Amino acid sequence: MARFSYDDIVKIKVDAKTATKRHDRAWVVGIMEDRRRFPLNQFPTGIVYSIEFEDGTALDVHENDLEPAGDA
Repeated sequence: MARFSYDDIVKIKVDAKTATKRHDRAWVVGIMEDRRRFPLNQFPTGIVYSIEFEDGTALDVHENDLEPAGDA
């Protein structure tokens, strides 16, 4: 089961392998749980989220690399 839902506000964890926009707030805009349909081989097994930042850029990020943004 997905840890985050659509429209949740998240940020990339400081220790994540993703090197960009670690402190910026982003919104969950996609949840890819079916890894047969969405292989995304560059990520480890598990759920991958599409997130969109306030500037309109988007990234796919593994669930382990995200955390709630809180009041940031």
